[in-house]
Order: sequence, then C-alpha cells, then structure tokens
Amino acid sequence: MSVRARLTLSYAGFLMLAGVLLLAAVWVFLLRYVPDRAMLINPDDKPTHGVFPVRSVLLDVFAPKAAAVLVFLLVFGLVGGWILAGRMLAPLTRITHATRMATSGSLSHRIRLPGRTDEFRELADAFDSMLAGLEAHVAEQQRFAANASHELRTPLAISKALLDVARTDPNHDTDELIDRLHIVNTRAIDLTEALLLLSRANQRSFTRERVDLSLMAEEATETLLSLAERHGVTIETCGDITPTIGSRALLLQLTTNLVHNAIVHNLPAQGTVWVNTSIRPKTVVLAVENTGEKLTPQLASTLTEPFQRGTERIHTDHAGLGLGLTIVKTITHAHDGKLTLTPRTAGGIRITVELPATSPRTDR
Repeated sequence: MSVRARLTLSYAGFLMLAGVLLLAAVWVFLLRYVPDRAMLINPDDKPTHGVFPVRSVLLDVFAPKAAAVLVFLLVFGLVGGWILAGRMLAPLTRITHATRMATSGSLSHRIRLPGRTDEFRELADAFDSMLAGLEAHVAEQQRFAANASHELRTPLAISKALLDVARTDPNHDTDELIDRLHIVNTRAIDLTEALLLLSRANQRSFTRERVDLSLMAEEATETLLSLAERHGVTIETCGDITPTIGSRALLLQLTTNLVHNAIVHNLPAQGTVWVNTSIRPKTVVLAVENTGEKLTPQLASTLTEPFQRGTERIHTDHAGLGLGLTIVKTITHAHDGKLTLTPRTAGGIRITVELPATSPRTDR
C-alpha cells in the first residue's frame, strides 16, 4: 500500500474510533436518565394496562441513527483523508521529482518549495542546498580534470618534441637533451605525486594521530630556510603548542606548502614571512603571513583553485605546479578544518588554517 493509502486509512480509522466513542458516550448518558420500564399514563392520569420498555424502544430508535452516522463518518473519513493525504504528500512528490532529475545527471534543478517553514520546507531547502553543493563540486572536479589533463599532456608533448629533434638531428647535443628531459620528467612526476596526494586527502584514507602544528611549522621552516635565503626572505616563527588529531605527513605537507607559497610569492627583495601557531578553546590555528603585492579579496578567493596563480592560469615554465594552495585546502577540509585567505592592507596575504583541538598530552 502507498503512503497516501495508509494515511487515508489512518485518518478514516481515527475518525471512526472517535465517532464510536462519541456515540457510546451519548448512549451511556441517555441510559443514566432513562428507566428500564415505565407505566403508560392516559390523559386522565390513570395508569393503563402493562408497562412500556423504554430502553428497548430507545435502542430501536438510536441504533439505526448511530449506524448511519458511522457510515457517514467512514465515507467522510476515506474521502477527506485521501484529499488531505494528497495535499500533505505533495511536497514529497516535488522532492522525488527533483531526486530523479539529479539521478539522471541534472543538478541545476531546484525544488524551491513555497509556503511557511515546516518539516517539508526544511527538507526541501536542505535538498536544494545539497544540489547546489553537488553542482559546484562536480563543476570544480570537471575543471580540475581538464586542467590536470592539460598540465600532464604538456610535459609529454615537450618530451616527444625533444625526442623528435634528437632523432632528426644526430649531431644534437645529447647531454643537453638528457638534462631537459630530466627536468620535464621531474616536473611530470611531481605533478603526478601532487595529484595522488590530493586524491588521498579527498578520500580521507589516512591514519590519524596526535600532531603538534607548532612542530610542523618548525620543521617546514627549517626545510625551506635555504630557499628563503636565496629569495632574500626573512622567516619569523612564534606561537604556542597546538595539538590536533590528523595525519602527520599531510599536515606537514600543508605547512610546507603554505611556507613555500609565502616565500616564492613575496617581494623581490627583503621580504618577510610570519609563521604563527595559536590555540583557542576548541580549535588550533596555524597562520602564515607574508609581504608582497597587493591583492583584492576577489583575487584571493581564487588562489585555492587548481592550477591558479594570481589572475591567470599558470604554465609549465613556472617553477610551481599550481596545486600548492589546492592541496592545503583539500588537507584542511579532510581534517574538518577551515581555511581562510585574507589580503593584507600593505600587500601580501594572511592564510590561516583552523583545525579541531585536542587536549594536550600530560606526562606523569
């Protein structure tokens, strides 16, 4: 049986039960004030022969009327229940239709259920929000796949061109060819590893353990110190012990990417990078801030998109892969955290990663 039929029978059954109880109450009320038998009195106030069975006569009169009322209540309950159930379930029909459209691949459809806020309206709004999120996610994945295909195809095309030149020109410098092929292949390997890291973080297929973000910041800073010196950038670190739960390897990659991004995208000389860790009541915060060119909030919001650098898409001749902040965003979300990019007034950007805090380990 359909839900509408079950609701109809429920309405009708409840109405019948209420009617039976009401008629029973009326019958009991009448019996309280009606004697079993009564003498027949003529107009001269003289008793006639025999007695009159009052309750029997009352039952003969009441029973057909009560049966008619119950039949009316049954028909009314079935018809009214069917109509009311249809009206109550109409929003579910719209939600079902939208679900089927989403299953067929159309994510642009929205329910937009009108009326006052109730359980059905909340369900429809939640479903619309889910569809919007899925549509944005699918569009992002499609852009990512297209960009990744382009980035992976470029080094392969370069390698093919170098090999074609070497084959047509036997006198070509072999050492130079090997060096260029090594650079191109290294970049392709780095890009592939970055894509695998993104996939691993998206699937959350990693072991969680207790991690101190302040130690991650120190390790990343020490690793990139020589890079900062070559770029003329000074790194300043400070902060508190910031314990959280997650993958040590992924969180170290997150911190390294942030510090590396702050060093590379800085002033041409005498730039500064600030790395700070702090703890809040329920979260821990890693903040990386740098000097550099002035950025607008609109531009800053696009920096976490794959293969993006500034206002234009990066090319393979750039030293970076265009996935640094994308990896940071993915790892942050995989750890149930929040990533915030805020342009600095004087130039540069401040990037904060906020993760759930865990109680510090106590030594006994």
